[in-house]
Amino acid sequence: MQDSKRLSRREFLRVSGLAAAGAALAACNPLPPKPAPTSGNEVQLVYQDWSTDWFPPMAQQMLEEFHATHPHIRVFYNPDPVGVETKMLVDMQAGNAADVFQGCCAHFPIWSQQGYVLDLRPYVSADLDQATIQDWDPAQYRALFTRDGKQYGLPKYHGALALYYNKDLFDQYHVDYPDGTWNHDDYLAAMKRLTHDRDGDGKTDLWGSMIDVYWDRIQIHVNGWGGHLADPNDPTRSRMGEPEAVAALEWLRARMWDDRVMATLPAVQRMKPFEAFVAGRVAMVEEGSWELKDILSGAKFRVGVAPFPAGPARKVTLATTDGFGIYAGTRHPDAAWELVKFLIGKDYGRAMARANFLQPARASLVNDWIGYIRAEYPQQADAMDLAAFAEGQLKGYSVVAEIFANMTRADEIAQDAWDQILTLGQAPTSHIQLASQQIQDAQRMK
Repeated sequence: MQDSKRLSRREFLRVSGLAAAGAALAACNPLPPKPAPTSGNEVQLVYQDWSTDWFPPMAQQMLEEFHATHPHIRVFYNPDPVGVETKMLVDMQAGNAADVFQGCCAHFPIWSQQGYVLDLRPYVSADLDQATIQDWDPAQYRALFTRDGKQYGLPKYHGALALYYNKDLFDQYHVDYPDGTWNHDDYLAAMKRLTHDRDGDGKTDLWGSMIDVYWDRIQIHVNGWGGHLADPNDPTRSRMGEPEAVAALEWLRARMWDDRVMATLPAVQRMKPFEAFVAGRVAMVEEGSWELKDILSGAKFRVGVAPFPAGPARKVTLATTDGFGIYAGTRHPDAAWELVKFLIGKDYGRAMARANFLQPARASLVNDWIGYIRAEYPQQADAMDLAAFAEGQLKGYSVVAEIFANMTRADEIAQDAWDQILTLGQAPTSHIQLASQQIQDAQRMK
């Protein structure tokens, strides 16, 4: 769920559902050929995962351990291509997809909805015990099933949303630090006290907070108000236009365009929210544990972390749906499952946690993860409430992205509406009701 890997939504959605266009793209951008079959009993697999600088060396090193214990399987690591969300669909349609891969967010269920991901239920039932399954966040684990019960993935890591804050700015403006008791009223009061024109030119240059205007980030606020984007019991029914969802969206719009205490993308020259936080442009940011290393390494101030503020109806935070899947067209499903078992193991989880502070999917590894962070940043991290990221998992209030039956169109329509309402301030909140109806109509065109 790394923001740095997210493709432009419009670029993704232009081609994600078009098989004909996909075939054309495949001809122009073929996947590097799979390793040629060899004689003997060796099975060769392609494993595709993040291309982020730190990930391939870590993965290659860990795969050597896999090879040592699985001498009959040879795994070739392939970094995700640019535009993996679209390119992976193209490769799947052409029959050239990697045997094992990572997926997340809206695009992983789309791949599954289109029938390109292997159902893992028989393998899980045969090989995984309850202790392993119970070590994962139930919300994250359940999210990797289709509506009809097929299991298309297993958790890769547990990205969780929390509230980062700049302790130096809080001290400068005499604002109490956030904690687990905060609700949205406390959050707003702090934003107002932290928003300033610091250079006296009549323009705000420090904002109280910032949010990424994106599907699951909006949803967390909607859930906190007691609403939903998609009906949990009916993925063809949109609930974005209901009063609770509209009220949450209006709260965000008012912070950006009425109070102007929450920064918009144009206001910070289109910096990502975590970048604006590191640059000292915003005093707080709603951001995930996946940005922890970048924030700690870039911030020139003392960083704090607190649980996400409670909404009027409930306390909620995000659990990402990053997972590992197997291509339905693989020629070696049993060998691919052996690799997936290795990837979801504790050693691989610890390796990702050490390399880039990825919060482990397994609750039993959280203390190890915190130890790695404090060992590398002993001064910065010593007083940080790092356990805040795991609180939703451990206390059972995590939620995952709500997915429509036709997620491709739903994401496109909703994002356009949110951009008009929040990012640009060019439409009233009521505009979401029209978008909600369009999303519902689109479910018939799955």
